[in-house]
Amino acid sequence: MQNSELPRLDQLDRQILAKLVEDAKMPYTDIAKQLFVSSGTIHVRMKKMEELGIVQGSSLTLDYHKLGYDVTAFLGVFLDKSSLYEDVAEQLREIPEIVTANYTTGAYNILCKIVCKDTNHLRHVLQDKIQKIPGIQRTETFISLEERISRPVNFLEA
Repeated sequence: MQNSELPRLDQLDRQILAKLVEDAKMPYTDIAKQLFVSSGTIHVRMKKMEELGIVQGSSLTLDYHKLGYDVTAFLGVFLDKSSLYEDVAEQLREIPEIVTANYTTGAYNILCKIVCKDTNHLRHVLQDKIQKIPGIQRTETFISLEERISRPVNFLEA
């Protein structure tokens, strides 16, 4: 979608989204009270933004460490050929430890974020799952020591 084709959102739409980005579980009635509109208005605006594809479901943020997943790693994937991206991406989707995968420019064709219980688990995922996918030439792994920032874009101030 080109910038000229972006859906038109007014200030109220942006304020609604900002409230939900801050707390996705906030009831529409609470948002309505804070923005001085009816809850019906919030429902109508949210339905419109869902139909436009701006709002695409909701998600849950987990603390993987508290679930026993103590290793977060980033994996740069080099493909034999860029044309293999779709096939490789579909196979990467089947590996539950991969939480994000991005088609990138630069050194890597794909950059993945992986969560594992420990380094042995990471080694298993790399050797027995990822590196066996046809079309992957090689990988480069970076273990994250700490995630300091994880946030949505504050589009009201950006």
